[in-house]
Amino acid sequence: QVQLVESGGGLVQAGGSLRLSCAASGGTISNSAMGWFRQAPGKEREFVATVDWSGGSTDYADSVKGRFTISRDNAKNTEYLQMNSLKPEDTAVYYCAQSYYSSHTDKWDEYPYWGQGTQVTVSS
Repeated sequence: QVQLVESGGGLVQAGGSLRLSCAASGGTISNSAMGWFRQAPGKEREFVATVDWSGGSTDYADSVKGRFTISRDNAKNTEYLQMNSLKPEDTAVYYCAQSYYSSHTDKWDEYPYWGQGTQVTVSS
């Protein structure tokens, strides 16, 4: 069974940048779409970004479009989330996930495998 481990979270000032990584072990992610979701305190988990199996097609939540970039390196069994122009409302625990499907999807229930999450805190 695939295990996903996120890294790269931390504390950053508004306007700053962070790059999250999600490393997979115990299996390959190369045939699967991958996604990032986040959950802020007192809120439900929400979709952030997704990429298809090849890295050629992506989709983003409106709230992060133009600021975040999702990518993947199948040779390294890793996906990434580059986050620029961060805002305090981006503060959340960020989770990576592996989909059942090869095409990207924003539906959390189409992701059977999840990492433990990494905290991102943006100060104003």
